[in-house]
Amino acid sequence: MGDNARALVTYKKLTRVAPPKLGQVLRFAQVAERNGSRREAIEAYSSAVNGFLQERRENEALSAMRRMVALDPEPRNIRRLAELASKLNDRQTAGEALLRMGIEEESQGRSAFQWFERAHHQDPENPNIAFQFGKALLDKKEIERALQILGTAAAGQSSLPEHRKAYGIALLEAHRPKEATPVLWALFLKTPARLDEMGALLGELLSQQHYKEALDLARKIDTQQQRLGTRKEFSAFLLDITESHPPDADFLVYLSELFNATNREHDYCDALIQLFQLRYAAGDFNRAADALDRATDADPYLEGAERRLELLRGKIDSNRYRNIAGRLQKAGAEPVMDETQEPEQEGKALVEAEGEPTVLEDLMLQTEIFMQYSMRSKALERLERIQKLFPQEEKKNEKLRQLYVSAGIVPKYGESSSEADVTAEPTVESISAPAGSAPVSGAEDSIDNFARVTEITRNIYRQSNVKGVLFAAVNDVGRHWNASRCVAGLCSPGKPPSAALEYCAPGVKQSDVMAIVRLIGVLQNVAVQHGSVVIEDAAQAPELRAIDQHLKTLDLKSVLACPLTDGDQHVGILILEQTNKRRAWRSTDVVVLKTIADQMVLAVNNVKLRNLMKTLAVTDEKSGLLKRASYIDVMMAEVKRSLQQTVPMTLMLLNFGKVSALSREAGEGALEGLMQSLGQSIAANIRQTDIAIRYDRTTIALILGDTKDTNSLFVIDKFRKVIAGVKVPGTENPVTMTVGIAGAVIQKEYDPVDIVTEVINRAEQALEVAHSKGPNSAHAMAPIVESAEVA
Repeated sequence: MGDNARALVTYKKLTRVAPPKLGQVLRFAQVAERNGSRREAIEAYSSAVNGFLQERRENEALSAMRRMVALDPEPRNIRRLAELASKLNDRQTAGEALLRMGIEEESQGRSAFQWFERAHHQDPENPNIAFQFGKALLDKKEIERALQILGTAAAGQSSLPEHRKAYGIALLEAHRPKEATPVLWALFLKTPARLDEMGALLGELLSQQHYKEALDLARKIDTQQQRLGTRKEFSAFLLDITESHPPDADFLVYLSELFNATNREHDYCDALIQLFQLRYAAGDFNRAADALDRATDADPYLEGAERRLELLRGKIDSNRYRNIAGRLQKAGAEPVMDETQEPEQEGKALVEAEGEPTVLEDLMLQTEIFMQYSMRSKALERLERIQKLFPQEEKKNEKLRQLYVSAGIVPKYGESSSEADVTAEPTVESISAPAGSAPVSGAEDSIDNFARVTEITRNIYRQSNVKGVLFAAVNDVGRHWNASRCVAGLCSPGKPPSAALEYCAPGVKQSDVMAIVRLIGVLQNVAVQHGSVVIEDAAQAPELRAIDQHLKTLDLKSVLACPLTDGDQHVGILILEQTNKRRAWRSTDVVVLKTIADQMVLAVNNVKLRNLMKTLAVTDEKSGLLKRASYIDVMMAEVKRSLQQTVPMTLMLLNFGKVSALSREAGEGALEGLMQSLGQSIAANIRQTDIAIRYDRTTIALILGDTKDTNSLFVIDKFRKVIAGVKVPGTENPVTMTVGIAGAVIQKEYDPVDIVTEVINRAEQALEVAHSKGPNSAHAMAPIVESAEVA
């Protein structure tokens, strides 16, 4: 250090006598750098570079320039280094300098594509340069070129995990998931807690119909998640993927097993119903019956179970048919006619008359299911069979004709197209169906079809959280209207949405987030002033001129929007978008959409109320039951919901013994542990819409929504099986369960407070009667008003 300091002093003295030579300037810069005099070193290097360039000593200038850039990495210095290195054909130095320029440009929010491209041209073997250039190509959607570049970066010995990850993502963008699997799987094994890339890979495998590979991958990930103890979270993760990428039957079998193992009963039943649809569409009726049997065993109140069972009539063993029908009858479903019964003569004639249409309807139903699950090849097979068996039928059957249109094919029957020429061999010509082509229509799919609208509403009310309500609403509404997009947003006027979800029809790209936010804001402001917004030509609408730029991004042609209102307060908006063509919205569209929007608000409020109840009541963490303090409030909320939807509601009191007797036998601590264990068992085996409350020290209250009191006996049988092996602590005595049942009188002329008071008192009386009959008894007490009417 002392020699360096003396050398600096000596150099400065010499500069006063005569100009130093370039070699001396360079050595001074090096000494100043070692001595920590950064400013003096930069000035000396800059002087040396300029001097060397004047004397055409460019190699020495490049060496000095490298040191100057290391001390002062200003963009102008880096650019100067890149130009000089490129001129001297020092490709590695030029490439590194251009790479640094690109990274600097990116940090300033500017496009760096040209810098990365030049850098790669100079040094194509550098993995860091290839990585940055490949990512830039991906951003520009030059997928094949990006694959070539990123493949080089990923294959190099010095490649980093992020290089291989980018290559794997590029393979997914190119729709080559099989090749991406080993790349992304190796990365996942090092960080098994990160599932993002695995989710994209699974989705792409399912979309490309590589079902076997997707199933193998899902099972391997499942094994990893079990080791981490996060299998329940993985099941929710997998549910999100399969909702947007429909799986095949084998994958659904695995999903049902996973949901069953993680106690996701609702999702378990949904997976089995999807499995039923695929098995039925494939003509595998016995295995379709297996799926339906398991679904109704888990939830005999399953909506649409009777209709699905009816599809199996005559296609499965009659004993098995009656077993499933018997279970549904116990659960309160509409009775299904026994196949052994002799129908009336009129019925015989009807069956004979409808024999042929039944085959056609079966094939059409199978086609619809395959199209729903994106199995186009199988759907086309069914349509070809329809053409051979029922030539020219589409001219008489509007529903079949629309099915051809939705599938994107035109049936051809040779040169003769007359109906008489039924021997002509049919052929299929593919067409490009518009993104928003009409769905299979007919009475059952018309916009104002009451049954379909009711089904949408019921599905919305089945959701257990706000996101679920919005998700169900946009998907059901978007499909029902055959819209390009459907958006639901919760927000106050003038404020950005607190929650928003979007449905996109097949082939329609997802909207830009900022465009959706602006569209919601503008349409809600219009809706606040004028009510429902009906726009046939979005490009000419004065209401949307403020967001012209976003309209082009959304490719919006027509829009229909209904406000979500809670009383006089605007709380959100529901939007239908058409992008493929202008659409003339009918008055029926507005009325029906407004009806569903109102039901959405009620469903959101019910969900929030349930969650609030659970929060305020401070759910007991050990048992999973709500505390007694929330009993009346929850009852009031459920009665009001039942009145709004005109559905039944039942209250059950489950008593597990007298407090005094159990305390003597087991002790206070053991008694509390027993009730916590029973509470966990009850909470784990009820539907999401049911509510369990700790009524007293040995009693649990259970509120069953959308359930008649006569159907609750099945629930009791289920609970008896659940607790069959539970013993009173310290003894070999099995735990008894005595039940009092009361169905609420859901009639709109009665005040909710009176309904709650009456059903609570009747449930307690029913429990007393059940106790008088002995342990393990159950008694349902009918309301006095209904008894009087019967009398």
